[in-house]
Amino acid sequence: MSHSRTVEIEGHIIDSGTMQRCWGAVMDLDGSFDVEQFDVGSNEEAESYCRMTVSAADEGTLRAILHELHQNGAVLEDPSDVELVAAPDDKVVPPDFYSTTNHPTEVLYDGEWIEVERIEMDCALVVDPEGGPDGGPRAYTTVLDAIEEGDLVATDESGIRVNPPERPRSGGGAFGFMQGGISSERPSESTIREVAAELREVTESGGNVMVVAGPAVIHSGAGGALAELVSAGYVDALSAGNGFATHDIERSLYGTSLGMNVETLEHPRKGHKHHIWTISEVIRAGGIEEAVEQGLVTEGVMYQCVENDVATVLAGSIRDDGPLPDTITDAVEAQDAIREQAHEADIVLMLATMLHSVAVGNCLPSTTKTVCVDINPATVTQLLDRGSAQAVGMVTDIGTFVPTLAEFVLDGGDDEPVPEVDGTAE
Repeated sequence: MSHSRTVEIEGHIIDSGTMQRCWGAVMDLDGSFDVEQFDVGSNEEAESYCRMTVSAADEGTLRAILHELHQNGAVLEDPSDVELVAAPDDKVVPPDFYSTTNHPTEVLYDGEWIEVERIEMDCALVVDPEGGPDGGPRAYTTVLDAIEEGDLVATDESGIRVNPPERPRSGGGAFGFMQGGISSERPSESTIREVAAELREVTESGGNVMVVAGPAVIHSGAGGALAELVSAGYVDALSAGNGFATHDIERSLYGTSLGMNVETLEHPRKGHKHHIWTISEVIRAGGIEEAVEQGLVTEGVMYQCVENDVATVLAGSIRDDGPLPDTITDAVEAQDAIREQAHEADIVLMLATMLHSVAVGNCLPSTTKTVCVDINPATVTQLLDRGSAQAVGMVTDIGTFVPTLAEFVLDGGDDEPVPEVDGTAE
């Protein structure tokens, strides 16, 4: 005896490949499908609709198939309200709790679809019946560590609708649907120009630009260009580690990064001690902001972040020297701080750091525009595989990419190049 359920899928499901993925999932899991209705959109604006019955030899296989279809936006015909179970204790969720994707999601509560706030992958989904601004219901994601006893947690997948991003109806430029790809060639000038244009557009419209940066940005000599972008108002949030900030400030104090002069590539005597001396001086001053106010730090990315009130999160690791007093050493606290930044971002630049890029990527909805640049193809592949529908990946030297991007951003797309940037205080 076979087991079957009827599902519905609608939207731009043909050119986005949704139907192909759904049919492929059914067959890959040894199921079958019977298309009962298929209405194809007749123009660019019209959506398509499909209703089909999915069958499997046993209930377990059917559940597995329905799960895959759910991830691609399918919903059961005549869905029931979301199933909610109260959390039995703080940080404890029901056994069959629903684990979220990073795609826009809705829940059916009291007969109405409600948009889920702060969408993020691998979280629990909570419904507060009276938590909305008008006293109505509110749905939101939360990490397991933040679950409180009595929270109404969604279970299974009934009454939950996922809306994967669809192919843009007109182009999409560098951020076109799943077409950013990864290139190991030298940086594409046209792609960097499109990214620069997007940064200008986001900034001019009052949006939020987030930068995730690794120490290689400083080691490669690209720190000055990034500092100039901060100074010009094109960065609203910075997420980095203790190493990035340390070597950026080291360059301000000693002209070196990890003991090397980034201009001459020389290694001054005792240069290997410069980073630890830097940490000591910042601790003595009381922190990075205090070091800037006291005139100790006079240039660089961290200097410009202080001068321009850019929200900065330095997340620590077990490897950190010092660390700097501004570094958050509690992993959960650091994660929460990163999450707050990520949820505000409209576009994220991930520059030469795997660990911090993955951390931020885990917090981003799939609709956030993302640019990942690294010399290591594995870093770029890992970030793009996390499900962003609007991602650009470039395998290249960060020391080339950032100055080129800064030039295109700051000259407004004109042909005339801007003066060389170094992030030095005036």
